[in-house]
Amino acid sequence: VIRICKDICFHLRLHNCHTVYSPNAPLTPPVLICMNSCLLTGFSVFILCLFFLFSLQTPGLISSKAFSAFLHKHCPLVAERFSPTPWCWGGRLQTVVCALFKSRLPVTYRNELIHTVDGGQISLDWVDNQASATYTESSTRPTVLILPGLTGNSQAAYVLHIVSQVTRRGYRCVVFNNRGAGGEELLTPVTYSGANTSDLERVVHHVKGLYPHAPVLGAGFSFGGMLLLNYLARKRTESGLVAGFTISVPWDALKSAASVEEPLNWLLFNKYLTNGLCRAVIRNRKVLEKVGDIDHVLKAQTIREFDERFTILQFGYKSCTDYYRDASPDKKLPSTAVPILCLNAADDPLSPQNAFPLSIVQGLPNVALLLTAHGGHIAFLQGLFPFGETYMERLFGQFVQAVFEHPSDIKKACGIKEEKMS
Repeated sequence: VIRICKDICFHLRLHNCHTVYSPNAPLTPPVLICMNSCLLTGFSVFILCLFFLFSLQTPGLISSKAFSAFLHKHCPLVAERFSPTPWCWGGRLQTVVCALFKSRLPVTYRNELIHTVDGGQISLDWVDNQASATYTESSTRPTVLILPGLTGNSQAAYVLHIVSQVTRRGYRCVVFNNRGAGGEELLTPVTYSGANTSDLERVVHHVKGLYPHAPVLGAGFSFGGMLLLNYLARKRTESGLVAGFTISVPWDALKSAASVEEPLNWLLFNKYLTNGLCRAVIRNRKVLEKVGDIDHVLKAQTIREFDERFTILQFGYKSCTDYYRDASPDKKLPSTAVPILCLNAADDPLSPQNAFPLSIVQGLPNVALLLTAHGGHIAFLQGLFPFGETYMERLFGQFVQAVFEHPSDIKKACGIKEEKMS
């Protein structure tokens, strides 16, 4: 190695010396500096190569054989090796970098406010895609219903990228903003929880009422994925959706709460999300005063404390533990009746891998769980400059197209009987 470095130095004119060194010359200080630089560079390249060698892994796909065959045919990404951004090592860094630096695509929404039976209102943001060349008829244009994360809404960067995936394929999309999260005024002292699916049911009923002949697919991120899965389990064959797709869903809320309360995770994620929940309460403080002691709520330092002081009071739970058990979708999967693809990363700091329902999914014909070794929480960054389209958006694009373009094939693969025409 020393000989190679000396040969390299022979061809380099050092900045602080006008002499070109001979390969057989003694190791003077400038040459040693050059050698150290070469060795450091070589070691860095070696480490980088090792990273790519060990990080290039094919995601694990847990599903029935028939559903797996369908996904391999129509969603080739499930069989491709996933390599995370080399300088973005670890799930925490992936999550932080994606949240801070992901590009924000320009999207123009059409907002609609719909009313609920309790006198509240829900904000929906539509992209009608009237210019669709594939589906010129609005009445039959496939629709994607998007459910953002805990404090997210239609303006979240990851939502904007999903909207782009939908519209470029000629489909329509609508973003379901949880009560108070979309900037609309709260009319009643009710917000949202991961276990209460009444608002989602109202939204699906509204969308299907507008376009009864258009298939609807639900896509949920993190908390939105929990809500979607709970809804699909509760409604079974009457969900009004043809399929579901989730990203970074917390399968067991108790285990997720414990994970996000670890010191570093609390500092990076828990505190930020709790502050977001508190800001929503502040915006609607006047109407929410009826719930309880708002000053006490606003002193919450964790999501669990916020739920203990606010959420469980709204929805009638005796304890936060009861609420989290009710909100966890893992054991409810057997009650679902539509094709569902779920994407999770083993290094997700908010959805720990010890909560992944592997054994449950293995026995279900309609659910597939795709697991990557890296990817963080709603991140899955790739490439040296991972600020645009990522693995999760590409996978979603392939799946939504497979669902809408091959409806009979996916039903057959998941053991779902075709509805008979009357």
